Amino acid sequence: MEFCHKPVLLEETIENLKIKEDGIYVDGTLGGAGHSKEVLKRLSPKGLLIGIDRDEEALRAAKENLKDFQNVKYVHGNHDEIEKIFQELEIKEVDGILLDLGVSSYQLDERNRGFSYLGNNELDMRMDKTQSLTAKKVVNSYLEEDLANIIFEYGEERFSRQIAKNICEYRKNKEIETTEELVKIIEKSIPSFAKKDGHPAKRTFQAIRIEVNDEIKPLYNTVRTCIRYLKKGGRLCIITFHSLEDRAVKNAYTDAQGKCTCPKDLPYCVCGAKSEGKIVNKKPIIAKENEQIENPRSKSAKLRVFEKI
Repeated sequence: MEFCHKPVLLEETIENLKIKEDGIYVDGTLGGAGHSKEVLKRLSPKGLLIGIDRDEEALRAAKENLKDFQNVKYVHGNHDEIEKIFQELEIKEVDGILLDLGVSSYQLDERNRGFSYLGNNELDMRMDKTQSLTAKKVVNSYLEEDLANIIFEYGEERFSRQIAKNICEYRKNKEIETTEELVKIIEKSIPSFAKKDGHPAKRTFQAIRIEVNDEIKPLYNTVRTCIRYLKKGGRLCIITFHSLEDRAVKNAYTDAQGKCTCPKDLPYCVCGAKSEGKIVNKKPIIAKENEQIENPRSKSAKLRVFEKI
């Protein structure tokens, strides 16, 4: 399948990056390079784009999509390791960073990757195929309580405990190997009255995918690290698709912006609060109505922007 991923909030992201033609920009979630291509169009030959992705198939597709551009460095890696990547590339500061979080359209649609609850494929869900943890390992080896907590927290699934219980009952007799097996267990666990809100397996599959790829836990620290590497006036643009992602980004931005905690009756600040920059948009930027119609996956997208001072 061709790696085709329609970039979400493209116009808004490019506008908020405030691209300088000779600047250094980082796409920490390169994917099919839809956002990166627009960045490169605005860079001179002296400018540089660093494209990072943990999915080797995405990197191959990006190289093909960006073959007309010479000022690109490709990195097979995780944006959560961005400090290590910068150190290896001997990059001390950059003009802008973009993170488009979540799973790509290609990964969802490519059934043999195991991200989709449609069809019958091996349970995998790894964005980086070189890692050892898979969805199969999660559903077959995690304790019932841990499974229930993951499905509830990451999937916001109210029937998480029943789903976890039925997963553990099923695997006593046979290892759960395919997406179809897992879907049947989930469908059995959810009462019929609750199956009207989309596919019954959607939330559980999302939760397991987030766990497999460790999408939430490191995010706060990743955002703070990205801000540290920005030049003065540089911008960080992050697109989220999940409430927990958005919360982590919002909290990191708020803490980086800094806030005096001194009592209001003190004549001057004694708490030593420092600010690394400013939150550009207090409310997240969401996709326009026409984009939401053309690309339904953009409906949950939120763009938050931070500027270094």
